[in-house]
Amino acid sequence: MTSHQPIGVFDSGVGGLSVLREIRRELPDEDLLYVADSAYAPYGDQSADAIELRAVAVTELLLARGAKAIVVACNTATGAAARVLRNRYSVPVIAMEPAVKPAIEQTRSGVIGVLATRQTLASDTFKQLLARLGEGPEILLQACPGLVERVEAGDLEGEGTRALLAAYLEPLLARRADTLVLGCTHYPHLGGLVGEIVGPRVRVLDSGAAVARQVHRRLAEAGLLAPPGRAGTERFWTSGEPIKVAPVMERLWGAPLELHPLPREAATPLFGEGAALVVQGAGCGR
Repeated sequence: MTSHQPIGVFDSGVGGLSVLREIRRELPDEDLLYVADSAYAPYGDQSADAIELRAVAVTELLLARGAKAIVVACNTATGAAARVLRNRYSVPVIAMEPAVKPAIEQTRSGVIGVLATRQTLASDTFKQLLARLGEGPEILLQACPGLVERVEAGDLEGEGTRALLAAYLEPLLARRADTLVLGCTHYPHLGGLVGEIVGPRVRVLDSGAAVARQVHRRLAEAGLLAPPGRAGTERFWTSGEPIKVAPVMERLWGAPLELHPLPREAATPLFGEGAALVVQGAGCGR
């Protein structure tokens, strides 16, 4: 493994671009690979076993293309599969953690709202996070079905999206939450709308920048930072239909991009009992 190899990043769809953007800011010299697993989105309503299948399949693809580290830019996939990926592969695997600890440090009212998918809130990883933090401010958990699909469709400001988001936010505000944690990488793309609904006195936090700093630390510790003084590149894949996904990704990324279809070897059967993993190549030792 060499420092010239790229960093692999994946999410259930376009949401992880919020993390990819922070990685680009933190590490301008690095080459980045991004997989939007849009054909299988949203992960948040799927079983842990199904999410694990997709995480392994996409990681195999990224490793086959030379990734020196894997970033699981998805809170749901973190809860379902990060441990499996770390046990299975020798490359650094950096995953998400909702910004609950910073929220505890910043709240004034003593009430925090966490917006996430059902799967994230039910995961052992999230429960362990809350247990580590111990007693303190009141933490309100709000599952947000439907928001991921809104972002995947590029509907960031429509009345339907606003109404759905308001329905999730208003109960938290009614209980005096003054700090909100966006516990899904899709949700920062709705940050402008969130700000309009909650107003300037409510802090809104996500963990994208913290993850980017962790990627920097892990690569530095392993001696894998790209040589300085070069402009890093980005390459993009999707398991969805590129002609449909590309306009949304370009809007969220803020620049034109070339989007490739995910190769057949990164496919798994559709979610369901008895699904077998269909991948070839890249295994342990990379």
